Amino acid sequence: MAQHRFHKMHGLGNDFVIFDAREHDLALSGDQARALADRHRGIGCDQLIVMRPSQRADFFMQIFNQDGSEAAACGNATRCVVALAGRDVTIETGAGLLGGTLADGAVTIDMGLPGLDWNAIPLAYAMDTLTMPVGWEDLADPVAVSMGNPHVIFFVADTHAVELERLGPMIEHDPLFPERVNVNVAHLADDGLHLRVWERGAGLTQACGTGACATAVAAIRRKLVTGPVPVHLPGGTLIIDWQPGGHVQMTGPTTHVFTGEIDL
Repeated sequence: MAQHRFHKMHGLGNDFVIFDAREHDLALSGDQARALADRHRGIGCDQLIVMRPSQRADFFMQIFNQDGSEAAACGNATRCVVALAGRDVTIETGAGLLGGTLADGAVTIDMGLPGLDWNAIPLAYAMDTLTMPVGWEDLADPVAVSMGNPHVIFFVADTHAVELERLGPMIEHDPLFPERVNVNVAHLADDGLHLRVWERGAGLTQACGTGACATAVAAIRRKLVTGPVPVHLPGGTLIIDWQPGGHVQMTGPTTHVFTGEIDL
């Protein structure tokens, strides 16, 4: 019986099962990832991560969503694998190379340049991504940003008044978004941005790192805030810094919950 070691970690409650396959190869299918992510019959997680060898970086990070589909980027997972590595590293992802540094118990990730053009999100057809002329019921005029994965951001008066469990899947699967989309609802307060996220392929989560980055970029583009800005999610707070034309920097904590073994 082949046992495979894994780590259970989370960033602000956004939780992951992480396998380190840098020395011993691990073939993992989408169906297996979905079964492992099941909170009733598997280990349970929002995303499943496999650390693999890379010719361009310290390692490659493969990301499976809860539904078994793959994602190119995940900010909270990136912080977790940096903490697991225990040193400053460069990580290859489907969205490109990301740099991670450890300092004072927190992890800072250089998330790269945000995608702001309609075809970088991607959208199904050309439109202004700063004030999109579209809407779903009371959610209208969003901003679109790519952080290696597609995000649409709505600024609202009260994030908890939005039926995100119902509207999130509707927007995620709208034909306007050929690769589906992560749905963010944000409110600007005196202490920063307050955010709830419906994650593509995962649903509601305690935190979404790329969602926090995309929302901060959207707010800065609309001149609502300047960086760095605290982004408060149900699971805790991330600090996002972005100067227009530059890279997005994300800083936040990680938690190692336990280590285990499983027969796949």
